[in-house]
Formats: sequence, C-alpha cells, structure tokens
Amino acid sequence: MTIIPVRLVGDPVLREPAKPVVDFDAELKNLVADLRETLADKNGAGLAAPQLGVSLRVFVFAPQLHEGDLDHLINPQLEFPDEEEQFGPEGCLSIPGIYLDTKRRKNVVAKGFTEKGDPVQVVGEGLLARCIQHETDHLDGVLFVDRQDPEQQKRLITTLRAAAWWQGEDTPIIKVSPH
Repeated sequence: MTIIPVRLVGDPVLREPAKPVVDFDAELKNLVADLRETLADKNGAGLAAPQLGVSLRVFVFAPQLHEGDLDHLINPQLEFPDEEEQFGPEGCLSIPGIYLDTKRRKNVVAKGFTEKGDPVQVVGEGLLARCIQHETDHLDGVLFVDRQDPEQQKRLITTLRAAAWWQGEDTPIIKVSPH
C-alpha cells in the first residue's frame, strides 16, 4: 500500500470518463489498497481512482459512512429510489480549500462489485448518498463544481485561477453530470 499524491483540478485525467474494470486481479486489489491508504491520510469522505491518475471505475469511501465491511465500489451503477433531494456543503480532495453547497439526491442505490468481483449493492442516504454520487461523478469525468449554477461557476473559476496550487488551463472546464 502506498499514499499517492491526489491529482488536482486541471489534470486531464479528472475530466475523462474512466474505463470499466474487467480484471479483478492483484493489481486491482493494490489500487483499492492505495485508494484506502491515501483517503485515510487525507481524512476525506471518498476518493476515486482518477484522482490518483488511474482511469478505472473504482472508488473508496470512508468506512464510518457505511455499516459493515464494505468501503469500496467497482463499476458502480446508480439508481435513485425517489425524487428527494438534499442541499449541503461539499468539498473535494482534487479542489483543496473549496467547499460549496451542492444539490444531490438524498437517496441512492449503488450496484457494483467488490475487489474480488462479487456483486454488491449499497443503499445510501444523506452523507453516504452524497459521497457515492460525488465519487461516481469522478468516474464520469465530472467534478462537484460542475453542479453549481453559472454565476457560482464564474466566481469559482476566478478563485481557482488565483489558487497557489492551480496549474491548469486558463479556464477550467465545466461539464454537465449525467446523473
């Protein structure tokens, strides 16, 4: 296991849809372990493989968000059992220091696989639902800033360009989430 530097907004890998996992092998287990260790080191709620520069549909979430042993999903597919929404603060390890109120669905059912290739389903509400949607967005090349209204996005672009860590293009890319 290794703590890997988290890619920051502006890195092209964060804007590309990740590829589905097809091999449930030792390399995948190592990736999940690296994601876990990096997430624990950063004290975050979730972390997706593209944030470590790996374009695969894999993410981990903080164990305290979910009862049981499961702390990761591979090739997640999301379903929404209702129309209920939540609005609350959200941040991202790839956009340090930025926290914005973001609208998400309140409840989610995520179907996917474990690192061993076993099918699994996670039913989440509140913070877990927010985390699952946020990390799945990463797998689709979408960042939480893309969910902001146009005026907020303009202000955010100015803030990002002024950030000491910013190394991206002159104008950050804004995308629309498929979820």
